[in-house]
Amino acid sequence: MLTYRPIAAALLVACSVTPAAAQPPTSAARPLKLASWNLEFLAEQNGVGCNPRGDSDYAAMRRIANGLDADVIAFQEVENEAAAARVFDPGKFTIIMESRPGAPSSTCGGKFPEQKVTRQAVGFAVKKGIAFDRHADVTSLMLGNAQLRSGIDITLRPAGNPPIRLLGVHLKSGCFAGSEAKACPVLLEQWPALETWIDAAAAGPDRFAILGDWNRRLGLAGDPLWSDIDDSQPANADLQLADNGISPKCDPRYDSFIDHIVLDKRAGNNLAAFVETTYAPGEKHYSDHCPISVTLAE
Repeated sequence: MLTYRPIAAALLVACSVTPAAAQPPTSAARPLKLASWNLEFLAEQNGVGCNPRGDSDYAAMRRIANGLDADVIAFQEVENEAAAARVFDPGKFTIIMESRPGAPSSTCGGKFPEQKVTRQAVGFAVKKGIAFDRHADVTSLMLGNAQLRSGIDITLRPAGNPPIRLLGVHLKSGCFAGSEAKACPVLLEQWPALETWIDAAAAGPDRFAILGDWNRRLGLAGDPLWSDIDDSQPANADLQLADNGISPKCDPRYDSFIDHIVLDKRAGNNLAAFVETTYAPGEKHYSDHCPISVTLAE
C-alpha cells in the first residue's frame, strides 16, 4: 500500500439539491467535496480517439474541472496519465490511474469510423495537499477480461475530516435496466465482485463512497441490482444513492442517472448536497456525460 501526501479547483450551470441543512463547518471539520466525471474517450493527443479534440476543448474541460472545486474527482474513459493531465492541472491535482493496460483494437464507428479506439481507464484526481493511501486495484471487476475496467481504490485522509474509502468504477455498458439486454450477463457477473468490496468496506473502520459510471439506472424504483447491494449487511451497507429522486439535466434524452455516487451509512449521514454540473445553454458538450458531485458536511 503506497501513501501519498498530496489544492483546489472552480464552473458552469449547476443543478443542485440539498437533502438536509448542513451545520456550519467548524475549524476542526470542513466540508469535503467528491466528484465524478466520465470524460468520453479522453486522449493524450489532439485529433485522436472516438471523440477527437483540439486545444480549445481540453482548455474548456480543464476550466470545468477547476470549477468543480472538488477535493477529489473520480474520472472514467481516459487513455493515460498524460491525457488526464490535460484536464486536471498537475499543479493542483495528483493523478492516479488503474494499472490495467487494456487492449483496444477496434475502430470507433459512428461519426468517426476511421478513428481508433483508445484505452478507457478509470482514475482519481486528488487535490494536492490531501493525503491518501492507495490500495490494490479491484481487478475482480474485470472478470478476467482485459477490456473490462478494474476499480481504483484509495483511502482519502483529509485534514479536519475523518478518513473515507473511495472506489472509482466504470462498469459494463448496455444493461441500463432489467436483465434482458445483451450486456446484462456481464454486468450481472460483475455485481458479486462489487458487493464483496462493499461488504468488506462496510465492516471496516472508515466510511466509504463508490463513484463513477455504473452504466445502470440505480434510481429506478425496484431496481434489483440496487436492492442486492443496499442490504444493510453489514449494517454500514445501508447505502444512500446521492441522486435519489433527482432527474439529470445533462442530456434531455435521458431522465435517469447512470453516473452515481453511492455512500455507505456513515458517509450518508454527512450528505449535505448533490450537484450535477451541466454545460451552459448553447455550449458544446465536451463529453457525453456531465460531472456530478456531493458535499459531505461533518
